[in-house]
Amino acid sequence: MAAPTTPPPARLPPALADAVRDDASLRRFLHGLPGVDQVGVEQRAAGLGTRSIKKASKLWAIDTAISMVDLTTLEGADTHGKVRSLAAKARRPDPDNPDVPQVAAVCVYPDMVETAVRELRGTGIDVASVATAFPSGRSSLKVKLEDTAYAVDAGATEIDMVIDRGAFLSGRYGQVFDEIAQVKHACGDAHLKVILETGELATYDNVRRASWIGLLAGGDFIKTSTGKVSPAATLPVTHVMLQAVRDWHTQTGELRGVKPAGGIRTTKDAIKYLVAVHEVAGPEWLTPTLFRFGASTLLNDLLMQRRTQLAGHYSGPDYVTVD
Repeated sequence: MAAPTTPPPARLPPALADAVRDDASLRRFLHGLPGVDQVGVEQRAAGLGTRSIKKASKLWAIDTAISMVDLTTLEGADTHGKVRSLAAKARRPDPDNPDVPQVAAVCVYPDMVETAVRELRGTGIDVASVATAFPSGRSSLKVKLEDTAYAVDAGATEIDMVIDRGAFLSGRYGQVFDEIAQVKHACGDAHLKVILETGELATYDNVRRASWIGLLAGGDFIKTSTGKVSPAATLPVTHVMLQAVRDWHTQTGELRGVKPAGGIRTTKDAIKYLVAVHEVAGPEWLTPTLFRFGASTLLNDLLMQRRTQLAGHYSGPDYVTVD
């Protein structure tokens, strides 16, 4: 394992500091993590998903979820006009109700960052950019770092990088660690979200190991998916990742975030995730600084359900802007 351009967090406890000393130490640490009880985590996710909440709490949950959305467009047909429209929706999600919270961020490809930055200047809404040969991650480290620098130079305040799943699944954990650490360095002041692409990792144990690599290498968030692979975000996988950031906090005192992305389309689904955040990680994670939804269509349903809660009847999709 080559020495990364930037070291992991400086005040690691001895066990974690030893884990990143070299390739063998990292492998020993990752394979020494407790195995994930597949039946247990799936049953707990299903059980928490049945929780019901009262009307007042539901309105709070909807507003909280809106404030956590990374409003996303990642299509080959994206245009600057589409990004401007998305930014307008991010600023004022429901034009008829100015009390609706702004979203957390707008997420775009690197070449659309300048447009998003210009449209969101002064709003407090972050501009996130995917990088590192998204979504496949199949490129050289040099290209990945240039991709990151391009987005940061354009004004991105958050970078969503993809790990090299081929390297991870081949057991080249040190390579994955080094790439994350070097991308983190290239981010400068921008926050780094590390996309694991959990649908390709095959097992919950692999999700746990990849989560810990992302945390050890300095990721500010660990993120489930690119949204381009099925399955994308699932509740059990998100439980495993929430356990990782909780355990990281227990060992280091640092708070790191989680971002499920892909396939979360309804208010009902979003609330299930918020319940999981509260019960698995803890209530301090119920903030956009530590939990995000990567979504393109979720916001519309949240807005429709919010109107329903306030008006007492279903408003329908014609009352929200189309993405």
